[in-house]
Amino acid sequence: MNASYGKLYLIPTTLGDTEPLNVLPLTVKKIIEHVDFYVVENEKTARRDIKKISPSKKQANLTLFPLNKFTNASELPSYLEPCKKGIDVGLLSEAGCPGVADPGAEIVKLAHQNNIKVVPLVGPSSILMAMMSSGMNGQSFAFNGYLPIDKQDRKKEIKRLERLSFEHNQSQLFIETPYRNNKFLEDLCNTVNGNTSICVACDITLPTEYIKTMTANEWKKNNVDLHKRPTLFIIHKS
Repeated sequence: MNASYGKLYLIPTTLGDTEPLNVLPLTVKKIIEHVDFYVVENEKTARRDIKKISPSKKQANLTLFPLNKFTNASELPSYLEPCKKGIDVGLLSEAGCPGVADPGAEIVKLAHQNNIKVVPLVGPSSILMAMMSSGMNGQSFAFNGYLPIDKQDRKKEIKRLERLSFEHNQSQLFIETPYRNNKFLEDLCNTVNGNTSICVACDITLPTEYIKTMTANEWKKNNVDLHKRPTLFIIHKS
């Protein structure tokens, strides 16, 4: 690491509309109050999150660099120029932890390539919190992101992941677009073996949090409304 360079702080945010300091440590607040340069996915929500965590911070002093699907990869190296001048930069996630199921991983990779110290801060990770509370194998698990949209392709992928889970004793996590959650859970229950365990982890850290693990057959007898609620699904076949 180059000691004269500023640091890249990986700054987590809340997983929804909840009081920040109920789920974020004081360290995050201190870093937010210190840093004025940020790499963010969405400027509007980033400013809102910064204001909620540090209401006294002057928004006019902030410099925000966009990192989303519209960002040209050639722009990314310039986002770390402040670090090379000895100024700290924050990488702020839209929800949860930067770099995990998050485009910020590209900036972290560049920081390592440029000998810039990377400092991860503690905060909520929906993936880890779902895994922690599932009762499934926390020694071996995989996050698979979104599954295919096509019904037949999705069914094949679910069966493949279920087989992997059984053969390697590995829990398999995935997500769905929130407005399709209810249909997804129904399809999941109808695709996997009836004795395969399914964990539904919804609205993690929010007042409406719902986390439950049951077999596919048990889920078929229960009704839960997941519509438009951020949800992680985990399967494990023993």
